[in-house]
Amino acid sequence: MSSNLGTLFRISTFGESHCKAVGVVIDGSPPGLHLKEQDIQKQLARRRPGQSQLTTDRKEKDQVSILSGTENGVTLGSPIALKVNNQDQRPSDYGDMNSIPRPSHADYTYMAKYGIKASSGGGRSSARETIGTVASGAIAEKILTEKYGIEIVAWVSSVGPYHAAPVTQEGITREVVDQTDLRCPDPDASKQMHELIMALKEAGDSTGGTVSCIIRNVPAGLGEPVYDKLEAKLAQAMLAIPATKAFELGSGFKGTTLKGSEHNDPFTMKDEKMGTLSNNSGGIQGGISNGEFIFFRVGFKPPATISLPQQTVDYQGKPVTLAAKGRHDPCVVPRAVPIVESMAALVIIDMALRQEARNTFALT
Repeated sequence: MSSNLGTLFRISTFGESHCKAVGVVIDGSPPGLHLKEQDIQKQLARRRPGQSQLTTDRKEKDQVSILSGTENGVTLGSPIALKVNNQDQRPSDYGDMNSIPRPSHADYTYMAKYGIKASSGGGRSSARETIGTVASGAIAEKILTEKYGIEIVAWVSSVGPYHAAPVTQEGITREVVDQTDLRCPDPDASKQMHELIMALKEAGDSTGGTVSCIIRNVPAGLGEPVYDKLEAKLAQAMLAIPATKAFELGSGFKGTTLKGSEHNDPFTMKDEKMGTLSNNSGGIQGGISNGEFIFFRVGFKPPATISLPQQTVDYQGKPVTLAAKGRHDPCVVPRAVPIVESMAALVIIDMALRQEARNTFALT
C-alpha cells in the first residue's frame, strides 16, 4: 500500500503536493491521552516550507486541524483524523515539465507504475506528503514521553562535504539543535554548510547530507524477530522518507572495518540493570532493543528538481533541455530533522504496544 505504516499503532496518510489538503488517519492510539492541536503544531512548524532562507520559498502555515478521535481535548480510542490545508500551491509552475520526466525524480517511475502521474509537484512522492508522518509522529512521541520518558533528538550531521563534530549523545537536545536554521549543533560546520546551501540555491543547484538521530530511555525488549527486527523497521521507515538513500545503525559501515574484539559491547551493571560499556550496536542486538541509546544516521540525496539546464528526453524519447521551474529546497536535511524524529516515534510506539500486548498475555 502507498499510505499505511504500523501494526497496532497504524497510520494512513493522504494527499498530494498540490491538492486541496494533506493529512493522516491514526488507528490504535490509546484512549485517555490529553491531545490538542498545539501538541502537534510545534513539530509541523519545524517541518514547514519557507521557514528560513535555506528552504524552498513556498510559504505554508501548515496549520493542523483535529477532525475526529478526541472529545474535550482527550483521545477516545477511535481513529484520529488530522488535516492540513495546502494554501500556496502553484501548479502553473509545472506546465512545461508535464511532458518531461525530471532526472532522478519520481515522475517516470510513477508513470510507469500507474500510467498517470500528478501533473504538478511530486504528487505522493513530494515531501509535502510527510506532513501526515510528522503530525502522527508528534502524537506517538507524546505517548512515548508520558509512558516511558523516551526522548528522540535528531540533528544535521553533514551537508555536502562538511561534517559536524561528534556530539555528546547524553546532552544533545532539540533546543541545542534549533539554535541555527540548519539544525546543526556544530557552529563552525553549520556556517560552512549554510554558505554552501545559499550558494547552490543562488546557482539553481542542490546538495545532500545526513541526519543523525538518538533515542533515549527505550526499554530493553522492543522488536519482533526475525522479520520485524527493530533496526529493520527503523530502516524501512527512514528509507520511506523522500530523498533518502542510506541508513546506518550504531557503528554502521565503519564497524565493518573493526575486529570483533574492538566492536563488541561488553556487559556491565548500571543502576542494578544490565547495560553495555560501549554502544557500537546502536542500542539494538538481535533485532531487539537492549536498553542503551538507539543511534542511527540517515543519508539524503541532493533534491532532484534543480533549475540548471539538463540534457534529457521527454516521454516520447525526444531530446530536450530541461530547466525546472518551481520552488524547491536546495538541501532537504534541515527540514528532514523533525521527519526523522517522527518516523522514529512511529516505529517505537508500534513496537512498544506490541511488547505490551505480549507482556499482558504472558503465561508466566
